[in-house]
Amino acid sequence: MKLVVRDLNKSYDENPVLKDLTFTFEEGKIYGLLGRNGSGKTTFFSCLDDLIPYDSGTIYLEHDDGSQEALSDLNVGLVLTEPKLPEFLTGYEFIKSFMEICQIEETGNIDDYFKQIALEESDQHKLIKDYSMGMKNKIQMLMYLILKPKVLLLDEPLTSFDVIVASEIKEILKSLKHDHILLFSTHILELATNLCDEIVILNQGNLELVDSDMIHTADFEERIVEILKNE
Repeated sequence: MKLVVRDLNKSYDENPVLKDLTFTFEEGKIYGLLGRNGSGKTTFFSCLDDLIPYDSGTIYLEHDDGSQEALSDLNVGLVLTEPKLPEFLTGYEFIKSFMEICQIEETGNIDDYFKQIALEESDQHKLIKDYSMGMKNKIQMLMYLILKPKVLLLDEPLTSFDVIVASEIKEILKSLKHDHILLFSTHILELATNLCDEIVILNQGNLELVDSDMIHTADFEERIVEILKNE
């Protein structure tokens, strides 16, 4: 399976952000998306997730048999930096309702899902309004671990996790990639090199694939900074 983006254009008030952006993402890989603030990373993700209309271009999934499938709410998920959750529910109530609405059959105890994100039982039954940002991000991540969309977009998802939970989430993402396409936006180069199979730079409105031989060289960070400076 591949996620194909062709000639994607998006402007705001005649200021182009994405310019004929063309790229193919492959199943089984985590792609690290790098770019300066304002380079269009969030705009790109929002176009993929159909949160905003794009001006022109095509986006679709291409299966191994050559058939094409449009992206939809069922096959793409966006993990936001600041999750939007119903704060009048407890974490447990929300996840249970979420599974019922999505008609997901519960396999085993629902507590097993919470164990994946290491959320204590006492915290599961607190109102979401009393959660820290890190706990809210755990609940958001759990939604997509349950849904398992074919394409998972992660917009700076690990910034609010402590070291232990971030490590656990990274291992979960690595296990998910085998049947999914993961795009991971981050400004932390070390995280990108440790977690991602490929690194792409959003530069001047288009995506550039970083040479894999360059990623683990001693001057990798220096060279990436130089590329971004010239954007």
